[in-house]
Amino acid sequence: MVKKLAALLAVAAAATMLMVAGAGTASAKPDIFLGGGSGIVILKGGNDGAACTLTTIGRDSAGRLVGLTAGHCGTVGQPVYSEAFPSRGQAGRIIVSNTPLDFDVIQFDANRVVPLRSVGGVTIRSISTAAPQFPSVLCKTGRTTGRTCGVTFFSDNQSHFSAVCVAEGDSGSPVVVGDRLIGMVNAYYFTACIGPETGSNIGPILNAMARSGVNNYRPI
Repeated sequence: MVKKLAALLAVAAAATMLMVAGAGTASAKPDIFLGGGSGIVILKGGNDGAACTLTTIGRDSAGRLVGLTAGHCGTVGQPVYSEAFPSRGQAGRIIVSNTPLDFDVIQFDANRVVPLRSVGGVTIRSISTAAPQFPSVLCKTGRTTGRTCGVTFFSDNQSHFSAVCVAEGDSGSPVVVGDRLIGMVNAYYFTACIGPETGSNIGPILNAMARSGVNNYRPI
């Protein structure tokens, strides 16, 4: 059985963020710092939310500041906040949700968000669309378990399977080889941090993004 990695917020935390969202406080300069590996919170309505991890942040051919996370974290139109800076207001919203590959595209407010290349010991400088193969070592950084690495078991060109330690809340974590983004964390089998971990590879995600109107994505 696959156990999806989405953690609901505590009611008090979600309520606080809703009040912040309603306040509409303007910011003189960007003050929400986000990069691949940052914790994010997606409000689902009422007092419910999901705590997940941002995969990557960058720009598309239209110049929009966009990023990725796991698709089961939210749906189109839902607001996204930084877990580290919730009081600074809404960072963005989901504009694309893809069920087959389990990814969301988030459009960020460029007037509020400062994009980061490095978070938690993982740096993303480029993208590799080649599917990882045994015995490549994959690393990720996530809001729950931080930076962890493990060997690739195999890949079917859409998904990869590895020994990387992940747990609930690491959904969307960037999976890298060196400083090249190869995919995201979507789930684990059986037991957290024993796994195995599995996730979608970035090549198929980029193709699906283009079909949804988010073209030529490049990380910051």
